[in-house]
Amino acid sequence: MKRIGKNRFFLFAMTMSLAASAVVPADYATQWPLTLGRDDGGAYRVVLDASVYRQTQDPQLRDLVVLDHDSAAVPAALFAPQDALAKPAARIAVPWFALPAVRNDGGAQGWELVSQVDADGRLRRVEARITDEAATALARTALLVDISRVREAIVALELQWQPLDALDLGYRVEASDDLEHWQPLATRGRMVDLQRDGRRLLHRRIELYGLLPQYQKARYLRLTPDRSDQPVAITGVLAELAVARTAVAPEWIELAGRRADAGSDVAFEFELDGRFPVQLADVTLTGNHAVEWRLESRDDGDVPWRLRTGPWMAYRVDAAGVGGSSPAQALGGNVRDRYWRLHANTAVAEAPKLRLGYRPETVVFLAQGSAPYALAAGSARAHRTDAPVPQLVAELRRLHGEEWQPSPAYLGTAKPLAGEAALKPAYDWKSWLLWAVLVLGALVVAGFAFSLLRGKSTG
Repeated sequence: MKRIGKNRFFLFAMTMSLAASAVVPADYATQWPLTLGRDDGGAYRVVLDASVYRQTQDPQLRDLVVLDHDSAAVPAALFAPQDALAKPAARIAVPWFALPAVRNDGGAQGWELVSQVDADGRLRRVEARITDEAATALARTALLVDISRVREAIVALELQWQPLDALDLGYRVEASDDLEHWQPLATRGRMVDLQRDGRRLLHRRIELYGLLPQYQKARYLRLTPDRSDQPVAITGVLAELAVARTAVAPEWIELAGRRADAGSDVAFEFELDGRFPVQLADVTLTGNHAVEWRLESRDDGDVPWRLRTGPWMAYRVDAAGVGGSSPAQALGGNVRDRYWRLHANTAVAEAPKLRLGYRPETVVFLAQGSAPYALAAGSARAHRTDAPVPQLVAELRRLHGEEWQPSPAYLGTAKPLAGEAALKPAYDWKSWLLWAVLVLGALVVAGFAFSLLRGKSTG
């Protein structure tokens, strides 16, 4: 009962948050269609890219929402890349379909594959149509695995099956991009599940060594067992992703500046064209050099500059065997300022390049409403309503285990909504109307008072 109560609380809080915000797509400049990694994920995570940061206007990225099919906002929250909820899942479930195994006598296959594929390559339906009665007795231990919506490199597949007395079955692996032409992969898998004297030997993995489905014409995998007389009921297929093993590397933006010297002060100013969460800074000059720098930033031309890092020495030495360059400087947090300024402690002949590093953030959203979903950003008149997404995901992880992560979703090609019009503040006609009513009321009262005074003086 307590668990049900908690779930109802979170759903109620989500619904209230959603009801409190009325989203109009015309309030946003651009949208990105979202491709879901799986249909039944419930909660999803999408990593932002440079095009989103260049469109957002708000320093806290509040002008960023996720919309459902009916253009209604769904509960969403922004997470830093180091947050546990923002990290990609180590393993994800992928769609699979059981197929008849190959006949042991080497005879004809006896069946043909009939499939229905969406425009994005996702398998909707797979049917093994029997063409030879002898094929009806074949165990359905071969598998067709749909990895068309996986964008990350796949390290391995992990098969799951119902309990059985003993299993020792080899699989060969083939890849296809169209379900017609199949290429064998240089890998094999062996599914082992044996028990003796209270001990269990279990092996579920098929190594794929970083297979990239989108770039290696491998959107579909066919797993064929070595023989058809081994009964096994497959219950699930998981894909282990390579990104889960490595830390997120920073991405870099290189800015060209303009000289802004003031007397003896050597300075260069730069403008950043987006709300990037800048965490690192570096300076580059051509040739060998060693210059001490200070870096400042601000978000408006009328506010004072703030020191972000420095002084530090940036250098580069090109020499056989002993060359090197200075490391990037950490800023101590995310800085989304538009304007940046470098100060040098000595004369610099050429304008330096300022390199700003950031790690993309993640938006986690609840699949409320109906698909397809889209990410919308860029507005001077609308903001995202706060939603208790972190609490919801934490509760789901408590229920399903600490390794549970939201399913992946991926940004599509940007499409315009209101464009530049959404970046202009809305005309506040309500305030003007209120002031007009107040002024009119004051004039009416003044006129009434004047008429009373005039009547008294006449009397």
